[in-house]
Amino acid sequence: MSGDPVLRVTNARLYPTPQHGSETYDLVVEGNRFTSLVPSGTLAVPLAGETRVIDAEGRFLSPPLVDPHVHLDCVLGVGDPRHNQTGTLLEAIQIWSERKPSLTVAGVKERARQVIGWEVAQGTGFIRSHVDVCDPNLTAVRALVELRQEVRELVDLQLIAFPQDGILSFPDGKDLMREAMRLGVDVAGGIPHYEWTREDGIEEIQCIFELAHEFAAPVDLHCDETDDEQSRFLEHVAAQTMRRGMQGRVVAGHVTAMASYNDAYAFKLTQILRRAGVTIVANPLDNIVLQGRFDTYPKRRGMTRVKELDAAGINVACGHDSVMDPCYPLGRGSMLDALSMLVHVAQMTGRDELYRAYDMVTANAARGAGRSSAIQEGACANFAIFDCEDEIDAIRLRPAARYVVHEGRVVAETEPARARIFPENHEELVTFTPAS
Repeated sequence: MSGDPVLRVTNARLYPTPQHGSETYDLVVEGNRFTSLVPSGTLAVPLAGETRVIDAEGRFLSPPLVDPHVHLDCVLGVGDPRHNQTGTLLEAIQIWSERKPSLTVAGVKERARQVIGWEVAQGTGFIRSHVDVCDPNLTAVRALVELRQEVRELVDLQLIAFPQDGILSFPDGKDLMREAMRLGVDVAGGIPHYEWTREDGIEEIQCIFELAHEFAAPVDLHCDETDDEQSRFLEHVAAQTMRRGMQGRVVAGHVTAMASYNDAYAFKLTQILRRAGVTIVANPLDNIVLQGRFDTYPKRRGMTRVKELDAAGINVACGHDSVMDPCYPLGRGSMLDALSMLVHVAQMTGRDELYRAYDMVTANAARGAGRSSAIQEGACANFAIFDCEDEIDAIRLRPAARYVVHEGRVVAETEPARARIFPENHEELVTFTPAS
């Protein structure tokens, strides 16, 4: 790797901190790879070539955050063509259907590029975005396929063919899915619970897996995103996964109905999911407000059984889902915001649980998408340095990502805000960082 630009990071606390403790490390990156990782002060390798040194000063060096579930085609569209007055998922989908005919390639790219920038600046290095294919022109698909190439030096972006209005329930749905895959979408998606009948939903799942086989693609679908305890398509997804030998290559998002299943059925389904190696992606920011809308009290929390699935050995990840669109009018592209909501709603505030939860926006999310998040010699140099000491502080503070590195290059830097506190006598000035 002689001649490659060299990046040296000193005095960094490494993920996972329960394994590394409070010891700090020095790392060397040549080209796009880690070439050295040693305790601070012991680096013996002479550094040649163009070298940049970053002193982490004891800050937390983490794998890049991963957003495994977002909809970049509709970000920043809140209020267009109208606002979601009921706050329900059904009205959100209706508003999106009204908006789709006015989409342009340039408009989709502009809004998605802005949100990608927000995510990258906050430490995200890999994004999986659903893109609606229920559009005869496939405008959003064409836009995001172009954008994926344009942002490749900033972030690793994968696209999922997502039939928002169903495959069988939308005219030429199967053909549109196939054309989206032909245009370069990476992953076959679906939404079986949104089909007109249960039988159509099961047929949709079969269509998705056949399409995935045809294009040698993984599967990532919305599944059972409802409060209806009779919505049970996830078992069919798991069965297809095993029968087709796709263990480890299938992701099911939302699965909120699982929170309403009786415990006996939930136990059975959990065993099947574990055998199938299906990754479950919870999306707490959206589902905590979209689900339970028909409840009086007590109101359901609107999220799947994250804690129980994790304890059972299922790979569980956390997605952002929406950023200022008809489903969710808030959001700033922060995966730590999403994770903070998850640990509260899932009641994962035990010390060990908090460390496990952090994996849901790093290692687990990467694994579900077939990516590595390793920080070790020889691995691709993707990481973020957060203005905190460890994973729990990252969840608590949601601190600035001081440096974000993608394939060995610094792609974002953030200076944290500072507040100035004046004591009563005004004789002394105290300065502190709010995230502390």
